[in-house]
Amino acid sequence: MKKSDAINAPFQPKNFEFQDQSAVDDIFSRYPKGREHSGVMPLLDLAQRQVAVTGPYGDLPTGGGWIPRAAMDLIADMCGVAKIKVYEVATFYSMYNLEPVGKYLIQLCTTTPCWLCNANDIVTACTDHLGIKLWETTADGYFTLMEVECLGACTNAPMIQMNDLYYEDLTAEKMIEILESLKKDEIPPHGPQNGRRGSMALSGPTTLEEQAKKAGVA
Repeated sequence: MKKSDAINAPFQPKNFEFQDQSAVDDIFSRYPKGREHSGVMPLLDLAQRQVAVTGPYGDLPTGGGWIPRAAMDLIADMCGVAKIKVYEVATFYSMYNLEPVGKYLIQLCTTTPCWLCNANDIVTACTDHLGIKLWETTADGYFTLMEVECLGACTNAPMIQMNDLYYEDLTAEKMIEILESLKKDEIPPHGPQNGRRGSMALSGPTTLEEQAKKAGVA
């Protein structure tokens, strides 16, 4: 479903309230008086994380990690901007979900560096193992698959983002292992999956070698 269609979808709740007023106050405290509109993006993120915690609205099979239209309308009022301004932000950035997603949102990077490192194998492993296509959610509400543009971990390609965590240096086999762990609600260690330290070259540090040895990373 297009984001613009989701805003008017029948699953939208009528009302929304922030549950953590202190978090809202903290966001507004970051900006000078008269600049409340600067809080739009962090408030959208806060709303999305709240829905991920509180679960589905009504009889929806899934309800995690998305922003209802009622939340966007509330944010517009709080920030003193037209509602369309908030809709524009929420529909532009891929990090905002405007319809329900699974408990584990798997974002698969297929941009050039990952593609050159066999990202298609990772996509196929996910779709075949879960029995769904990209942009779909499993019937149990556990997994949603999305194809995304560069996530900024090109050195460690191919990689995915699972909720807030990066899994890098993947193989199809490792991807399936990760999915199996998530099915049991076990969060596997994130980061490189091949023993690499951060974004270090696979052959070891190429600069500041002495400092790397002193830091215990080489």
